Amino acid sequence: MAQRLDVLEEKFLQTVKQSNLINENDVIVVGVSGGPDSIALLYCLNKFKNMFKCKIVCAHINHLIRKDSTEDEKFVENVCKEMDVPFFKKRENILELSKKLKKGTEETGRKVRYDFFDEVLKQVKGTKIAIAHNKNDNSETMILNLIRGSGLKGLEGIQEIEYDKYIRPFINISREEIEAYCEKNNLNPRIDSTNKENIYNRNIIRNEILPIMKKINPNVIESLSRTSKIIKEENDFVIEYAKNVYNSISQISVDEIALDVKEFNKLSKAVKQNVIIYTIQKITGDVRNIEKVNIDDIIKLAENNIGNKYMLLNKKIKIFVKNKKIFFTKIK
Repeated sequence: MAQRLDVLEEKFLQTVKQSNLINENDVIVVGVSGGPDSIALLYCLNKFKNMFKCKIVCAHINHLIRKDSTEDEKFVENVCKEMDVPFFKKRENILELSKKLKKGTEETGRKVRYDFFDEVLKQVKGTKIAIAHNKNDNSETMILNLIRGSGLKGLEGIQEIEYDKYIRPFINISREEIEAYCEKNNLNPRIDSTNKENIYNRNIIRNEILPIMKKINPNVIESLSRTSKIIKEENDFVIEYAKNVYNSISQISVDEIALDVKEFNKLSKAVKQNVIIYTIQKITGDVRNIEKVNIDDIIKLAENNIGNKYMLLNKKIKIFVKNKKIFFTKIK
């Protein structure tokens, strides 16, 4: 008689199948900190890797922020040995690096993590990077983006798959379900003591804002998760429409895309914004550091239609108007 699946495992498998997160022969780099979320994800992927006909490897980054961070590293390494999962690690002093870069520790830590995951992906010739974001993380991200004044893209929250590379099989599972799963399976994950300290904006949302919201709506995590999916569906429609417009008004050459200024200026602002984002994505492959003010400046440049002005975007793209076209040129 087949063993009954745990509720978490059922949700995990449903998300993987519905969003086609894992394909046969995938080589998946699993980002593992040692906490409940990532340890449970590693456990699930290892348990079902034969079903998916995929391979997994583990990537652990030691931020050297907490005194016990090296114990986390050893814990993850030992777990991987027990599972016979290849283990890759890196140590980076995030506090020192953030001061050097003059950026916040959260932002610096995130960049270092994702850069390391990409390094491991190339090293093992991998195809996907699995991140252990859960339903609660999604709610926190939505609130954080709302406070920052994000557009629809930010209010989508965290999605199951991004850039056809980052997969999040736990995004429809709550933190409480993950913790219960760890206890049930004796996974004994490491607990990050700083999660209870309100030293980061995300922690303030987790520890103070969401508990207040739960007093108004006890199911706020589920409600926000449902809202993120609705926003994603509606935003996808706008983006698809913008892509069709882009195809009709663009001329593409090596390292350069030109848009018909007259036709571009006829568009609604929402479509203009998405055409610009899609154009930048085509040129650089990445729009993570593009802000609303940048997009508004490009729209003004096109509306003014003055040929002797230009702007530089993140030192990667030169944007200027010439011969009734607005040019996006990649800076080499």
